[in-house]
Amino acid sequence: MEKIAIYPGSFDPITNGHIDIVERGLKIFDKIIVAILRNPAKEVLFTVEERKKMIEISLNKHSNVEVDIFDGLLVDYAKMRNAGTILRGMRAVSEFEYEFQLALMNRKLNREVQTVFLMTGLRWIFTGSSIIKEAASFGGNINGMVPPVVSRKLKEKFGFISSADE
Repeated sequence: MEKIAIYPGSFDPITNGHIDIVERGLKIFDKIIVAILRNPAKEVLFTVEERKKMIEISLNKHSNVEVDIFDGLLVDYAKMRNAGTILRGMRAVSEFEYEFQLALMNRKLNREVQTVFLMTGLRWIFTGSSIIKEAASFGGNINGMVPPVVSRKLKEKFGFISSADE
C-alpha cells in the first residue's frame, strides 16, 4: 500500500525550508500532497491559485508530489485522499506547543491519521514566509531563501520589477 502524507500549510509563499521538508519527506513517503489551506480569515499576499502555481513550478522535478487546495478539517481531507500521515515541519522550539496541540486535536478527530514532525534543516531555520515577505517588501535580497519563481513573484508584488521585465 502506498504511503501518502499530506503536507498542509498556507505557503504564502513557499520557501526553501518548505522544499527541504518535502524532499526529506519523500525519503519516508511514497507520495506527498502539498495541501494549501483555503482560509478566508487569514490575510495573505498571494491568492491560493498563485501559491499553487509557484509550488508546482518549485517542485516540478518530483513526480510523486501533488499540489492541491483544500478547506475544512485537515483530517477529513487526509481521509478523502487516503493519506495516513500529516507531515509538519518545525523550525524552532517556540513552534512546538502550537504544533503539539494541532497534532493532539487531529488525533482526537481521527485516530487513523498520524502526525510526523521533521525539524527544518539548520540552513533554513530562519526562513519563515512572513520574514521573507517583510524583507522582500523593502527590496531585500531573498535569493537563495526561496525558489526563483517565488523571488520573481515577490519582486513583482512589491513593485521592484514588472511582469513585462521577464
